[in-house]
This record gives sequence, C-alpha cells and structure tokens, in this order.
Amino acid sequence: MAVSLKSRVERRLLRKQVDVFTPKDFANLGGEDQVLRALRMLTREQKLIRLGYGVYARSRKSALSGRVVLANPQGLLAVGRQALDCLNVKWELTDAQRDYNNGKSTQVPVNPVIRVKGRFSRKLRYGNAEIVIERGR
Repeated sequence: MAVSLKSRVERRLLRKQVDVFTPKDFANLGGEDQVLRALRMLTREQKLIRLGYGVYARSRKSALSGRVVLANPQGLLAVGRQALDCLNVKWELTDAQRDYNNGKSTQVPVNPVIRVKGRFSRKLRYGNAEIVIERGR
C-alpha cells in the first residue's frame, strides 16, 4: 500500500528539530505542487502555521486558550530568526536588543524587529503580529 505524500511530510516534520520549514525541505518527496498541496492540508488541519510566502512553522494547541499557537515558546521573533536562517538571509540584533542584552538599557524590546543584511522583501507574520524588517548598515 502506498503511503501518501502528506503522511511522508508529517513524518519528516516529526523528525526535524527545527520549528520552521520551507517547501524545499520536502522537495525530494514529490513535485513542488504536490508538496505545496500537502503543506496547505497540514495548515488547514492546524499542524502548521503559514508565516509568509513559502515559510511554515510548527504549531501546537495552547494549554490556556485551546487555540493553535506557534510551537516555539520564545514566540514570533525566535521563529522569524529561524525562518531567515532557513532562507539563508543574514541578520543581526537591533541596537535596542543589543543594548538590553549588554545591560546598557532596562527597556525590554517588545516589538518583533530583525535587522537584515542584504535584500529581503518578504513579510513574516503570525496572526496580527508582523516582524518588522530593518535594513542593515
């Protein structure tokens, strides 16, 4: 009996240690259209969350609300950094994040902001929150 592409994608999702995936991660399982269809089905089943064009994140049910949330406990900023790593985009901490980490400021950076080096024009969002992309120097 043949195993469906969707179930093979699910198995690979379980084996991978990262929280962010692109269709390229599953390219050897089938054609691009079939892989995208399987990822769309997993998104509808709430096993994945679509962050943006060609970027998906692992999801889980919230113990508090019962709603589907990002599986990474560090939230959208951590998942956004993983997504940039997965897309081979160089990034760095913003000045506010660096000042807080070095103890120069007590202001906790709240908004998800990532400074990218080079070109990047995609939008990464989850729910109503969107990662703000700063251009590097």
